[in-house]
Amino acid sequence: MAEQYFTENPNAKHDLKIVDYHLDGIDLKLTTDAGVFSKKRVDYGSGVLIRNMLAESPVSGNILDVGCGYGPIGLFAAKKWPERQVDMVDVNERAMDLARKNAEVNGVTNANIFASSVYENVDKQYAMILTNPPIRAGKSVVSEILAKSAEHLVAGGELLVVIQKKQGAPSAKKLMETTFGNCEILERDKGYYILRSVK
Repeated sequence: MAEQYFTENPNAKHDLKIVDYHLDGIDLKLTTDAGVFSKKRVDYGSGVLIRNMLAESPVSGNILDVGCGYGPIGLFAAKKWPERQVDMVDVNERAMDLARKNAEVNGVTNANIFASSVYENVDKQYAMILTNPPIRAGKSVVSEILAKSAEHLVAGGELLVVIQKKQGAPSAKKLMETTFGNCEILERDKGYYILRSVK
């Protein structure tokens, strides 16, 4: 059986690729590899999330990227808001190594990348939590990312999520409404929903 990208230590044979990604005047050169999510390109959903994130004006505070993979979302946030600390967490060691390398190559000094299964090793509160959740890790993991985000947001902090309609956007929206008392669909694009809740 093929390994999933949420494996802690993927054994897949290395297959390094460089992805150039440009959006809103920000350029990132990203190294990807086998055994990580969306290794050939920044996946479409992450791109839609990044585009919507760049239009936000979060309250003051730091930013958290949950399930950061090789880092496109969190590194874009770090480039957009250089005065803020961006924490980026994942369980995949190979992905985190790539994210650290990508931070260095792109001159990002305000990103802190560390291992955490959901919020296990997260002990701060944030102005914004971003996630393209690992759908294949199962509904309980995705639900935990959404429901427990409120504990890690400051007052006025926001959760921004990208999720496909067919992969559970309607139920994710309900869960966010239950958790926060609000959830707005910022954009629908090719079946991807950008959901936003504010604490």
